[in-house]
Amino acid sequence: MKVITASEVEALVKSNTPIHMIDVREEEEAAEGMIPNAKNIPLGIIEDKLDNLDKSKEYIIICRSGNRSSMAASILENNGYNVRNMTGGMLNYKGKTV
Repeated sequence: MKVITASEVEALVKSNTPIHMIDVREEEEAAEGMIPNAKNIPLGIIEDKLDNLDKSKEYIIICRSGNRSSMAASILENNGYNVRNMTGGMLNYKGKTV
């Protein structure tokens, strides 16, 4: 599984690089602060939302600590998606949130 650090994601966000992010935390957790432009799709329903994702794009998968995002990344990889897991999750992300 490919990974990316929280500081690398922060640098991409700051540089306005177009990236696609999926935050797999529960809605209540995500409401406490998400990386701008990330899409919230809780881990429990990610398989139901596969048709809404584009296999030609790379997705950065995010959660609180990196565990759920790792599980989601595996599910997506097994279904042919190009993903990177943000290691350390939002606990390590120091950038702006919305």
